[in-house]
Amino acid sequence: MEFLIPFRHPVVLLALIAPALLLLWIWNKKGRGLVLPFDHSGERRGRFIHFATGCAESLLPLLLALVIVLLAGPQRWAEPQTKKVLTNIEFCVDVSGSMTASFGAGTRYDASMQAINEFLDYREGDAFGLTFFGNSVLHWVPLTSDVSAFRCAPPFMRPEIIPPWFGGTEIGKALLACRQVLIAREEGDRMILLVSDGQSWDLGGGRGEEIAAKLVADGITVYAVHIASSAPQDEIIDITAVTGGRVFSPGDVNGLDAVFKRIDEMQLTRIEKIASEAIDDYAPWVLASLLLLSASLLVSFGLRYTPW
Repeated sequence: MEFLIPFRHPVVLLALIAPALLLLWIWNKKGRGLVLPFDHSGERRGRFIHFATGCAESLLPLLLALVIVLLAGPQRWAEPQTKKVLTNIEFCVDVSGSMTASFGAGTRYDASMQAINEFLDYREGDAFGLTFFGNSVLHWVPLTSDVSAFRCAPPFMRPEIIPPWFGGTEIGKALLACRQVLIAREEGDRMILLVSDGQSWDLGGGRGEEIAAKLVADGITVYAVHIASSAPQDEIIDITAVTGGRVFSPGDVNGLDAVFKRIDEMQLTRIEKIASEAIDDYAPWVLASLLLLSASLLVSFGLRYTPW
């Protein structure tokens, strides 16, 4: 059974039969007429007083009906809401030796981490993860909406101090590792933001196409920032294009900042409608009950049937 007004306990409304029967009895009862000896009187039948007293007697059954409605738990539909769809963004940062090359006032690594920290401010409410890679992969910060760990990360994974087995550049391995992190999150969109300055041997021989196919199947978009003077690797260009992303090659620090702003503009925030939900709505029914109770008390002082 569906109601225009939702109720928490709709079965209680069956009790409305009782006040309905009382109202039926009030308006159809004959009562006992009383004959008074007024000869030649011009008085007519008291239809007005009969109607007025009937209305007065109906107040209590109506009040009972409102009490039953309150016991049924009246509700109303809340206004439809919207919410921002979470984007899970995994930063995949190269820490090979070439990232120590000069770039602006510092190194390529310094400029990249500074730009990433500024990018976090553009995407408030999203979840971020941080992965460092060379020939090995290290997930430094798990996906989280708390970005404080990012602010503290740069000093600990500088290319100058990492273990020697991180020295190379295996982008294919890093992308697959980031993919495993993202597919563990069922909610929200998925994105990898790759920052590297090198060429990766593990993307050749059709390996890049296989990785791109897996990323597409999992709904992961890849953006790449090639922070070097050389041209980006063809396989990386293909992976980003297939997944719906793009490769950027900033020439200087200002260009790097512009790249991250451009990525923020391209990866638009999705807004999702949330279905309306029923919430308790007692106020109008309580107010109506108080008005009926007050009216019933007032009319009981003079507008009622008497046996004489």
